[in-house]
Amino acid sequence: MTKFALFIGLITLDLIYLAQSPPQNNQKLVADDYTVASGGPATNASVTFSYLGNQAKLLGVLGSHHITQLISTDLANYQVEIIDLNTSKQTSPPVSSIIVTQSTGERAIISINAVKTQADINSIPTNILENIDIILIDGHQIAVSKIIAENAKQKNIPIVIDGGSWKPGFEEILPFVDYAICSANFYPPNCKSKTEVLNYLRDFKIPHIAITQGENPIEYISNNNRGLIPVAKIEVVDTLGAGDIFHGAFCHYILQTSFTDALALASNIAAKACKYFGSRRWMEN
Repeated sequence: MTKFALFIGLITLDLIYLAQSPPQNNQKLVADDYTVASGGPATNASVTFSYLGNQAKLLGVLGSHHITQLISTDLANYQVEIIDLNTSKQTSPPVSSIIVTQSTGERAIISINAVKTQADINSIPTNILENIDIILIDGHQIAVSKIIAENAKQKNIPIVIDGGSWKPGFEEILPFVDYAICSANFYPPNCKSKTEVLNYLRDFKIPHIAITQGENPIEYISNNNRGLIPVAKIEVVDTLGAGDIFHGAFCHYILQTSFTDALALASNIAAKACKYFGSRRWMEN
């Protein structure tokens, strides 16, 4: 049965290079491979959710700059519906330049993200939650996300956060969250250890919390049950977007199975993605 999800957050254009290493000062490099795709945590998650057989809606700021055609075309290929919070915006969308190190799969990224493209809450469509089964928030559109999270809570629509890193204002979203899926780089204010992070999130009464740790096991707390979920050992080609893909897959599986099983299944999808260069080629193999 097809499920419907709303993904709220960052929409970028990603220019992705595979190289021997990131450049040093005044150094010019020739890349071994190159690809272009739409990007951003919510965006990549929406593509994954759609690829797994669902209907994804992506809510963010896109605008009408000519570069946005590249983003729109990419997302149309994966049947992701874009809901633009600022159709009159004529400046360029955020563009990320990404260099993936060939020997390790690690990535270096420079981007504007959504700092300069915060949306007005009055631009939220009135029927935005109609037929929505689950919501993912990546923290790049806090004001919009808070309004929607409040309304979703009243409708018992589950809310997932992508805690790739701490975003100012996340504390306004956390009281409404059902699933906090964070990376090891997620550090709220005054938190310096994983234990402090977990305690911080638990103070918001979030029932299900997980921290991904790359190739190391996922640590989780689910209704006071704690544990570790092993991660598949693979030969890594590219870690770009792995966390985003994990979140999109989690949204797919949590509508079918338990929290721990959804984490394990999502981890397998993210591991597969890491075997291929770029954020899309794993879906072609």
